[in-house]
Amino acid sequence: MFLENAIRKGWIEVICGSMFSGKTEELIRRLKRAQFANQKVEIFKPRIDVRYSEEEVVSHDANAIRSTPVESPQNILLMTSEVDVVGIDEAQFFDASIVDVCRQLADSGVRVIVAGLDMDYTGRPFGSMPALMATAEYVTKVHAICVRCGNLAHHSHRLTADETQVMLGAHETYEPICRHCFAELRRQEAQSAPQTDPHPHTPPHHETK
Repeated sequence: MFLENAIRKGWIEVICGSMFSGKTEELIRRLKRAQFANQKVEIFKPRIDVRYSEEEVVSHDANAIRSTPVESPQNILLMTSEVDVVGIDEAQFFDASIVDVCRQLADSGVRVIVAGLDMDYTGRPFGSMPALMATAEYVTKVHAICVRCGNLAHHSHRLTADETQVMLGAHETYEPICRHCFAELRRQEAQSAPQTDPHPHTPPHHETK
């Protein structure tokens, strides 16, 4: 996407997909191109994301770019005066105010590039990503390769029993799998789950006189 020197200023780009699909890699590529074009760029990520670095956005392929970790999307507004481009990684970890923050930046003439997981490990839409995609001018969905069959991966399958929605991890915690393999795993999990009796035995009631 070659938008660095577009005449119209101010829009939102969203890069989404599963784990290991190259979201951060694509985010870094676009931000570095903007830097090469001598544009003023600021990059942000959630403070909780410390998997590879506390102060850099780092892809799973070890490409990196300097960033500012923030607790809240509102902090981004305080740090983006007189910038041309704002990059935001792991947007699914921010609260719902990230949508308004991105909209305010774009309305003020800033190019906003956002990357994040579109679905959580259960296959449900993740956080504010659906709203960001709806309000964005440009949406790019990238794919990994299913480690089980080689098709395009659509899901981030969690390899642990932890059921919390937000769980940081990499190859030891997640694997990219396609829709078919995800559905098959779900069927296997449902079959192996303990069955509960829909009509539990109730002891007979004996009246006393």
